[in-house]
Amino acid sequence: MAATDELLRSLIEANGLQPDDIVSGLFTVTNDLDAAFPARAAEEYGWNIVALLHATEIPVPGSLPMCIRLLVHAYTARGRAEIKHCYLRGATVLRPDRA
Repeated sequence: MAATDELLRSLIEANGLQPDDIVSGLFTVTNDLDAAFPARAAEEYGWNIVALLHATEIPVPGSLPMCIRLLVHAYTARGRAEIKHCYLRGATVLRPDRA
């Protein structure tokens, strides 16, 4: 759950999000992860009335191992160019321009 916490904290801090800003969240994890349900970590950030979905990705040859992805829908006054995407740890190879 520490990796999920790190991802959530980074995303929240980078975009100045508050719990009331979050509409929904979609967590996916690679099939080699067997940790606790990642959406549970979101509840610790006050996302208690947010629609959350968790899915396990299919194993794709050559895909990044041990990866948690999060797609968040949020209310914000920021334009798309101002939104900060977070790529942490090994995921930085996916988008080095945004790491």
